[in-house]
Amino acid sequence: MARARTGVRALGALLAAVLGASLAGCSSTGGKRAEDARKAQAAAGKAAVNTPRWTFAMVTHSGDGDTFWDIVQNGAKQAAAKDNINFLYSHSDEGQQQAQLVQAAIDKKVDGLIVTLAKPDAMKGVLAKATAAGIPVITVNSGSEQSKPYGALTHIGQDETIAGEAVGDELDKRGKKKALCVLHEQGNVGHEQRCAGTKKTFDGSLQNLYVDGTNMPDVQASIEAKLQADPSIDSVVTLGAPFADAAVQAKKTADSKAEIDTFDLNAKVASGLKAGTLGFAVDQQPFLQGYEALDLLWLYQYNADVLGGGRPVLTGPQIITKENAAELEDYTERGTR
Repeated sequence: MARARTGVRALGALLAAVLGASLAGCSSTGGKRAEDARKAQAAAGKAAVNTPRWTFAMVTHSGDGDTFWDIVQNGAKQAAAKDNINFLYSHSDEGQQQAQLVQAAIDKKVDGLIVTLAKPDAMKGVLAKATAAGIPVITVNSGSEQSKPYGALTHIGQDETIAGEAVGDELDKRGKKKALCVLHEQGNVGHEQRCAGTKKTFDGSLQNLYVDGTNMPDVQASIEAKLQADPSIDSVVTLGAPFADAAVQAKKTADSKAEIDTFDLNAKVASGLKAGTLGFAVDQQPFLQGYEALDLLWLYQYNADVLGGGRPVLTGPQIITKENAAELEDYTERGTR
């Protein structure tokens, strides 16, 4: 009888080992197979849905060469590929030209619009035309306060005042006393809100510095001049990742001790955080802004879904420091963070 029980136990152990090996094989290869299948589908240009080939347009206030908007586009393009969407992108940092680009999209009878409201007064009239034409609109990145009054379904992005307040709190934690807030685009209400939010919670003094963001040598020279004129400035906050490097260079040439901090994240910022040339960055997840905005338009067209209940859907702020930059570096290099 004991021999029989021993045989049963041995058989059970064998079956358990076989089953365990089988499950281990599934767990180690199943995820990879799914990822390989997804990549193959994307490479073949196949959508994950069979809904109509709708056309969605995104029109932003980006200037030329702003890498932040490359990340937003990456998100929108990936969602478009998944959702069988014909995606159109255009931009202008001039409010009236941005409005003209929106009008051009309306004239094309697009099925959905994604717009930014950095300069909301210029956009109000044309968005009224879009909603009158029955085109659903989602605002992204800037203009959360104007989004609903202008007829948009929802807003995707960060609250710029809250983001600025987070910066002020972080500067206080670091013991900073005198900060420079560098605004690189005249008339951008979101930029004003960031600096105002920082001033609200920062226990030290903060001064705004307006620069021409389309001229990087001018940005660097302007910051350098301020740091040379006032050695007591112990922190510089730039409002976009491309301008952080200009501030770092200005610090070197001015022989300043100021810490350089920035809004937004890219590969160079992640590298700077790891190296210690930057103190912290405020990430608002631009990839997520583009992806979710386009995906939500698809959901609205397909299923009349609206996310957020009329309130903004926040993608930030998240404070990134040297301690957590390394885990995001791979994502920044592939253009998704």
